[in-house]
Amino acid sequence: MAWQASAAEQPKELNLGILGGQNATQQIGDNQCVKQFLDKELNVDTKLRNSSDYSGVIQGLLGGKVDVVLSMSPSSYASVYINNPNAVDIVGIAVDDKDQSRGYHSVVIVKADSPYKSLDDLKGKAFGFADPDSTSGFLIPNQAFKQKFGGTSDNKYNNFFSSVTFSGGHEQDILGVMNGQFAGAVTWASLVGDYNTGYTSGAFSRLIRMDNPDLMKQIRIIWKSPLIPNGPILVSNSLPADFKAKVVAAVKKLDTDDHACFVKAMGGTQHIGPATVADFQQVIDMKRELVNAR
Repeated sequence: MAWQASAAEQPKELNLGILGGQNATQQIGDNQCVKQFLDKELNVDTKLRNSSDYSGVIQGLLGGKVDVVLSMSPSSYASVYINNPNAVDIVGIAVDDKDQSRGYHSVVIVKADSPYKSLDDLKGKAFGFADPDSTSGFLIPNQAFKQKFGGTSDNKYNNFFSSVTFSGGHEQDILGVMNGQFAGAVTWASLVGDYNTGYTSGAFSRLIRMDNPDLMKQIRIIWKSPLIPNGPILVSNSLPADFKAKVVAAVKKLDTDDHACFVKAMGGTQHIGPATVADFQQVIDMKRELVNAR
């Protein structure tokens, strides 16, 4: 009877949430090996829940429709936490394989052949943000721009920019700069490792792999944020406790036993390090302030 009860509690499906904002086909391809690993390890059918925006994964975690997320935006995690502090548990934080850093930067990029050298040079120009729930793609630069220029994104920071647009994701921001839609836009990068390969992790290296080998010769970074904590790896508390423990163990085993797959899914040479809510408290406070202001 005890065996039957535990077998009944074992879900047949596992929903892996994947943040939007990048090429969906590539993201699903990058997570196929994760699906295969978890299917075998947990005896489930892992569904890849790829959302067109960050909000889809946030709502999925809050509504029990997403069970695990390998690479969550800190700002999106803050949205989940503010809505329901008990919705998810933190499995760990992404840590860089090469220098053990636990963070990344928001960066503003322009075309390499443009005259812009600093944020001040973008006065009267079109600017691109990624997603409203992105940490590097909105939350952190928004804070910096409010302090530097005054105003908010709604009034284009006291009309410093001619337009402020949410492109939908980091890839769209980079392409928007390259095709002239934006004079400047934000994206994210570890700023660790080789510049020409797009660093150890970030949006550049993903785009380079997608047939843009000369990307780093076509863009230039003119601003960077202070260090932002890497995103947390999350598991839903709506899973049965025993199964949840197995999912956490399987995710950690994926990192150690098939690290190449883990790296591919994370979009950078990273492994899992320990983390708690305290690691993201500053982001949670900033997000709460932004939500209350609205």
